[in-house]
Amino acid sequence: MRYLFEDFLLDTDKRELRRGSDVVSIAPQAFDLLVYLLHNRAHVTSKDDLIAAVWGRTVVTDAAIATRLNAARAAVGDSGDEQRLIRTLQRRGFRFVGVVREIEGVDDAVAANAAPIRSVSSAKPSIAVLPFQNISNDPGQDYFADGLVEDIITALSRFRSLFVIARQSSFTYKGKTIDIKQVGRELGVRYVLDGSVRRAGPRLRITGRLIDAETAEQIWADRFDGTFADMFDLQDKVTRQVIGSIAPELDRAEIERAGRRIGGNVDAVTAFYRGLPHIEFPTSAENNESALRDFKHAIALDPNFAPAYGGVASCLGWRRANKWPGDIAEDNTELLRVANQLKAMGADDAQALSVVGFNLFWFQLDYSGGAELIERAVRANPNYARAYNFRGLLCAWNGGSDEAIADFELAMMMSPRDPFNYNAMLGIALAHHNAGRHTDAADWTDRALRAFPPFFLVGLGQAILCYVGAGRMDDARRLMAECVRQAPGWRRSTVVPPPWVRSPQLRTEFMEAFIKAGLPD
Repeated sequence: MRYLFEDFLLDTDKRELRRGSDVVSIAPQAFDLLVYLLHNRAHVTSKDDLIAAVWGRTVVTDAAIATRLNAARAAVGDSGDEQRLIRTLQRRGFRFVGVVREIEGVDDAVAANAAPIRSVSSAKPSIAVLPFQNISNDPGQDYFADGLVEDIITALSRFRSLFVIARQSSFTYKGKTIDIKQVGRELGVRYVLDGSVRRAGPRLRITGRLIDAETAEQIWADRFDGTFADMFDLQDKVTRQVIGSIAPELDRAEIERAGRRIGGNVDAVTAFYRGLPHIEFPTSAENNESALRDFKHAIALDPNFAPAYGGVASCLGWRRANKWPGDIAEDNTELLRVANQLKAMGADDAQALSVVGFNLFWFQLDYSGGAELIERAVRANPNYARAYNFRGLLCAWNGGSDEAIADFELAMMMSPRDPFNYNAMLGIALAHHNAGRHTDAADWTDRALRAFPPFFLVGLGQAILCYVGAGRMDDARRLMAECVRQAPGWRRSTVVPPPWVRSPQLRTEFMEAFIKAGLPD
């Protein structure tokens, strides 16, 4: 068993405590004490129970217990005064009170990138939709099964009365043997939906199974048969079954609002589905170009299919971020064309609106235009994690703090296993810097760098700013050397503050930090 809390990972099999990639030194009995408190965190552990578990019911003095308790606290950055994680309850015992996720069978990269999640209100049903199994004769139909699930997640996400985990997190379980209770704990949800898709010529079959993640009991299971042309109707039937089972009290107005769909040409939708897997993070220049062709083909088949415009914007964004070959002026023109088309259509697709809005700001420095589209995305789909991530970035780059942090935390709560969460961590670091909380800024920078070590120049620049603010000059100089390695032309005469940073004060702080970190003359 592995326990993830804050930026610590405790592995009981390896008897190892890690903070990011670093192994934390901890005495064996202090480790055992920490494991016991983590395992029994649901209730207060008495002194006698703790002695029996760690010392084997030998006579143990209060001083010995206090010594091991303090050692465990020190290992996880806690103290007897603060008691942020390990709490002593007078005359009752001890309890681990931090937010914990239990992890089994998850690779270290995902675990390190995971963020603590807050408890979801019991008044708001929470659900994760896992990848459906492709049981068609053609393994190449995986993309189609995944696309169908993407649409089901989107449909459920439109209900404001539900809490729906993002695709980027639920799809990390694809191809893995899973335990439903474990999924519920790791994602913080009460319900899990899984199933299968079979496509054979014009025939289509979707099976669905809704499970209570707390008890692993099946709530319902059903089969939906039709033709390929019935695809949208079959998806809607699955969605209605889920809603009727976990939130039957939803009023008709919300059901009608959430159920609105711009009719799509099924061939255009299929082309869109084909491109989706190729823009998953991380991608490649070849995959990106392949996806761009698929999305443009979808638009040619159906000019009103809004998700395909979001796909095009995603490809343009990946090309710009990775400096892949392309014509910058042509990409800018293409993005403006996509944005104008979405506005003219009155589109309410959150993915398209948010990614186009973010890139409109990033490519064109159009803050108001980009922010407007992102706000429309949040209104259209209150469960779309990336929209909150993008909104947080715009806020932090404008000098914002707590408002940006709230958006980043919400994004990570909605998608706790999202590989893109390193970006939210770095955004939280910048927001703390803006508020003058420099130690917090440096701590979150550490977490971001551990989650995604090969940072782009954009991320490295923000990390340098936060480290200089916290007085961690060795770390700042190390990152500056990496910047110069990635961009040998970086000099005081050539480098300017990131143009997307709108706050004049923040722009000045960036340049001052670069110079202090050793930016060459």
